[in-house]
Amino acid sequence: MISSHRVSRRRFLHAVALASAAAPAFLRDLRAASPNSTLRHASFGASGMAAADIQSILNAPNVQLVAVADVDLNRAAELKKRYPNLRVYQDWRELLDKERDLDSVNVSTPDHMHAPIAMSAMQLGRHVYCQKPLTHNVLESRRLTEFARDRKLVTQMGIQIHSASEYRLAVELIQRLAIGKVREVHTWSGKKWGDPSPLPDRRDTPPAGFDWNLWLGVAADRPFIGDGYYHPGNWRKRLDFGTGTFGDMGCHIYDPVFKALELTAPLSVRSEGPAPNRWNWSVNAIIHYVFPGTKVTEGPKVNVTWYDGDERPPRDITALIGDQPVPDQGSIFVGTKGVLLLPHIGPPQLLPEKDFEGYPVPRVAGADHWRLWVEACRGGAKPSASFDYSGPLTETVLLGGVATHFPKTTLEWDAAALRFTNVTDANQYVRRRYRPGWEVEGLA
Repeated sequence: MISSHRVSRRRFLHAVALASAAAPAFLRDLRAASPNSTLRHASFGASGMAAADIQSILNAPNVQLVAVADVDLNRAAELKKRYPNLRVYQDWRELLDKERDLDSVNVSTPDHMHAPIAMSAMQLGRHVYCQKPLTHNVLESRRLTEFARDRKLVTQMGIQIHSASEYRLAVELIQRLAIGKVREVHTWSGKKWGDPSPLPDRRDTPPAGFDWNLWLGVAADRPFIGDGYYHPGNWRKRLDFGTGTFGDMGCHIYDPVFKALELTAPLSVRSEGPAPNRWNWSVNAIIHYVFPGTKVTEGPKVNVTWYDGDERPPRDITALIGDQPVPDQGSIFVGTKGVLLLPHIGPPQLLPEKDFEGYPVPRVAGADHWRLWVEACRGGAKPSASFDYSGPLTETVLLGGVATHFPKTTLEWDAAALRFTNVTDANQYVRRRYRPGWEVEGLA
């Protein structure tokens, strides 16, 4: 069905409150269910990454896609052709209000709607697979992590390479101290999710079947601009909707760094690149982090630096990989006994090669990232990219975006208090105020 019904905020919040009160009993029943029981699943998003997530989740046995919500009914119609019994909604709140028998959902929308939808689904007791970055701002990541942990919900962030053999092997090699203690790490992506140009001075008519108000969601009202400026492809460049290149690719590329080094929250972050303008993220970022040292790093602190667009690590770092080409995306781990080059996506390389001839590289198997989550929803092992892991990872990445607003300024971070201690103006970017009528309990 395709419905134009709108759920009032009062009615929706009332339904959430009732379900939230009953959630502990619901969760006990679900986690005790048979591994062969059918998982009743819904998707927020119908095409693009959402379509990929849907297919990957349905590849697991005994998963039934019962409903989808997408603000663009033209895209939802394509999905319904493949699944004729699928119930289609345009308003995600209506789906949650009407589909009372759901077990799980995937949230595969533009970044700014990840947290509102994921939190609302979890408040109704649904297990959540959420695309990266987990949220649009730091506070949202913290709140989703805390809520999922408190309610013992099964969660996973869409950093699928986390479960691939290439990244798992890199983590294993670093933690085996194959290159010795890690002194520093340099990570980068050649993508350019930014735009230095001003906001176009025009107002266009949204296409038929597309609800601009629902697409805006928690973001402030503004005129629609066509030609792909926002929908469907360029929202990642816009401050209010995406998180730039770092938010998009940092959650992937920082993941094996975060995992291998067992990093916690950074002590400070500093941007050396250009600042965003009033509307859009910048490109060619250079962002320096300082983290507390760990058992696999050298010294009490360790530096990790991000580059994107045309920027790359300095020549003294790229020289360490010898004749190996610098991949368009990847990482260089600099250790006391050697270097590990990790392309995104490719097998890790221990360098210089002559120093690692005959090194016993372990065999590390990959796994199906989506299926791990599905099996956990039926009572299996907790996924390793649950919000307990991916929430702090996302917080770290998003702090880099905050730093770009204050070029050449070291921002000192107090993770426990969720605030910068030396530049109070930076704290405005830790959270956002949701549009009136779109508030979600526990967020913003």
